Amino acid sequence: MSADVMFGKDQIDSYLKEVAKQYRKLNRKGMPAEITLIGGASILINYGFRNSTYDVDALIQASSSMKDAINYVTDTLELPNGWLNDDFKNTPSYTPKLVAYSKHYRTFSNMVNIRTITGEYLVAMKLRAFRQYKHDISDIVGILREHIRMGDPLTYERIDKAVHDLYDGWDNMPEDAQGMIQNMLSDEDVDALYEMYTQEEAAAKETLLTFNDKYPDVLKQDNLDDILSHLKAKQKL
Repeated sequence: MSADVMFGKDQIDSYLKEVAKQYRKLNRKGMPAEITLIGGASILINYGFRNSTYDVDALIQASSSMKDAINYVTDTLELPNGWLNDDFKNTPSYTPKLVAYSKHYRTFSNMVNIRTITGEYLVAMKLRAFRQYKHDISDIVGILREHIRMGDPLTYERIDKAVHDLYDGWDNMPEDAQGMIQNMLSDEDVDALYEMYTQEEAAAKETLLTFNDKYPDVLKQDNLDDILSHLKAKQKL
């Protein structure tokens, strides 16, 4: 998928609405569908600190005609292949329990229900992913900051419950995740914390891009973290 294509909240709503219209036309049996938005798309829907995402990760429960509906909208609106995908199922953050802790967002064409992940459950997902080169850590701080501003601060107890609900406890999380969220919750300057992690993630991404230009085809999904840690250690020397 092209990295030049970005999706904002209004675009996501518009494209999902078109998918629902087409699904209703194709699905003669009238089977309702459910799309649970994950990650960046969920953040765009529920929070205001991010303006866009590269694609729309989702868990899709529908008849086989949903694939045809998505392909039709992709071709008709000239969207990139995979703009709406369920590749998330292949990541460590995935668990079938997510749907049970999702919240209703909108229903399109009286047939396609859109749900999102919010609050402590979204924080738990980001902690499970824990990628230094993505938005995972800054997203956590962004969510914490917005909940403070909404007068509904996320406590360690709520996040701890979400971790146990989704992943059966901290033993199944990255080693540093528990300590990091505790430190975040105790930090009184969330604005500075958000800025710091945003800059660190941007630097990490740039480091990996530079490495990839120099050594094409070396970076793989399963070695990104190790290579990044090695490169950051060399930079400190």
